[in-house]
Amino acid sequence: MKIIEEDQSNGIVKVFPETLDDLWHLSHIIAEGDKVYSKTTRRIQDNGESVRNNAGVKKTFTLGISVEKVSFHIFTGKLRISGTIISGPEEYIAMGDHHTIEAKLNNRLTIKKEKWSHYAINRINQAIEASKKLSAMIVVIEDDVADFGLMRQYGIEYYGPVMGNVSGKRIIDKNRKKNIEKFYQNIVDYINKFENVHTIILAGPGFFKNDFYKYLESKHKDIAKNTIIESTGSGGRVGIHEVLKKGIVEKLSTENRVAFEISAIENILQEIAKNSPLVVYGKKEVQNAINLGAIEKLIVLDKIVRSEDLENSMDMVENMSGEVLVISSEHEGGKQLEALGGMAAILRYAIS
Repeated sequence: MKIIEEDQSNGIVKVFPETLDDLWHLSHIIAEGDKVYSKTTRRIQDNGESVRNNAGVKKTFTLGISVEKVSFHIFTGKLRISGTIISGPEEYIAMGDHHTIEAKLNNRLTIKKEKWSHYAINRINQAIEASKKLSAMIVVIEDDVADFGLMRQYGIEYYGPVMGNVSGKRIIDKNRKKNIEKFYQNIVDYINKFENVHTIILAGPGFFKNDFYKYLESKHKDIAKNTIIESTGSGGRVGIHEVLKKGIVEKLSTENRVAFEISAIENILQEIAKNSPLVVYGKKEVQNAINLGAIEKLIVLDKIVRSEDLENSMDMVENMSGEVLVISSEHEGGKQLEALGGMAAILRYAIS
């Protein structure tokens, strides 16, 4: 994410999203009532009126809308911002009509707010800092099946599986060695589909991962030098989550978002299991602790920040020197926090 221009006196920030993580951050920054301006495409009839069907021609121009709804679609990587039109070429559009802007990578977006909260400012700063960090991929191999987990700030994107056609060692198959090499090369080809992956965590039960690493050392030294090996008890997505729970990614980059968030949730769950008086969870209990100024660390699920109007509460915690961590709802740690009511906190002192 890049900030192209910032006009604090008028509440305007112009941003340049460069990755899917940036679009995810923007989905939590842009809120109902904001004004958003971007280049967009709209189908126009010959008489200048906009239409919803396939008639007319497509026109591209800069449009401004008053935001009513924001949605980020993980599997398509699309950020859609819907609302009523407040500015644009009047020969093509009518003020007050509804329109959806689809925010695109490498396309500037102007956001105007009545007031920028600490939360929104922090999210932009997080996106900017994250763009400077290296990406990681977890590759889990079990027998002749490989699964992939690409680290995103909002969670893990699962890919695969890549299947091999490798017979068991006890079965006589003259093509076994050839099939193994083909399987390994297919894994390499899959890894190379993703740009900016600079760290590979190679994991799984058994010895297939070790044999694959030897193949990398022999055929793909550039990948091998950026690969570490870790054993897991399971393959597939379970094995990927096992890597995350071990904190391996966190050791590689202590600020990695997903591993950091999962570690924070694991700590909360451990304290709850010990019946610690220094942990509270659930909206009512946490809000009470906020009002008492007792919170040392507040943990909040991202999707309830706006729905529960929590930005003022989060600002209160920070103003009292507390720490606020917003957890993505798109990974296992976020789902565990959601089961706790979407909010939890570590306290400075016990409260009754």
